[in-house]
Amino acid sequence: MSNSITKKNISTQAACTAVQAAVEKAKELGIGINACVVDSSATEIAFLRMNNSFLPSMGIAKDKAYTSAGFGFPTMGWAGALEGNTQLQAGIVARPRVVTFGGGLPIMEGDELIGAIGVSGGSEEEDIVCAQAGIDSIK
Repeated sequence: MSNSITKKNISTQAACTAVQAAVEKAKELGIGINACVVDSSATEIAFLRMNNSFLPSMGIAKDKAYTSAGFGFPTMGWAGALEGNTQLQAGIVARPRVVTFGGGLPIMEGDELIGAIGVSGGSEEEDIVCAQAGIDSIK
């Protein structure tokens, strides 16, 4: 019996490809974003900031990726998880770095989490579209 596990992580190459694809999608949409990819342990691997993006969105993009990797589901999924649970609502939003709105998506390889991407700078819907473009670029 082993006391260790093997854990997959997104490669540096794939992480760079994903943030670049998210930025390219943002250019198509005419918005400025920040895009971050983290590995399965929520450690930052790649980050891109567009020149015309909001500076506070840098941290938000990183936190969206962190949240999605840490919990293993899209940040937009918190809406349903928090509904009707006032204790969870009060507690989770008080946690540092936890984002409960869209723009953070897990990156899966088969059934295994290998990382996450976070995008911030557009509307919630635009951030999700750009994050999805990043994921689609590495499938």
